[in-house]
Amino acid sequence: MVRQNPSYKEKKVISIGVVSELTGLSERQIRYYEERKLIFPDRSKGRNRKYSFSDVEALMDIANKIEDGFQTLEIRREKLKEQKKVEQEELRKKMIQGQLNARFGIRKN
Repeated sequence: MVRQNPSYKEKKVISIGVVSELTGLSERQIRYYEERKLIFPDRSKGRNRKYSFSDVEALMDIANKIEDGFQTLEIRREKLKEQKKVEQEELRKKMIQGQLNARFGIRKN
């Protein structure tokens, strides 16, 4: 789901160098997590990676799990399960809202 006005936590404005400093991870580790599809930075016009504060939090979580012995495949599977739950909850909320709108005669313009 793409939001129209992302919060400051979701805006992709942080360079890989700053993310490396914030997380203590090397730039190579960060790129590796991207290759393993654990993190999804945007790219600037100059093709530089741009991260959000949420990405920094996700990288810290990934690093902690790796330190605890998890494999990247396990982490990706867990992230996919979490994403699916979020999507299902959003769909459920939309369905309920649609039912309420239909019940009370509310129409979207």
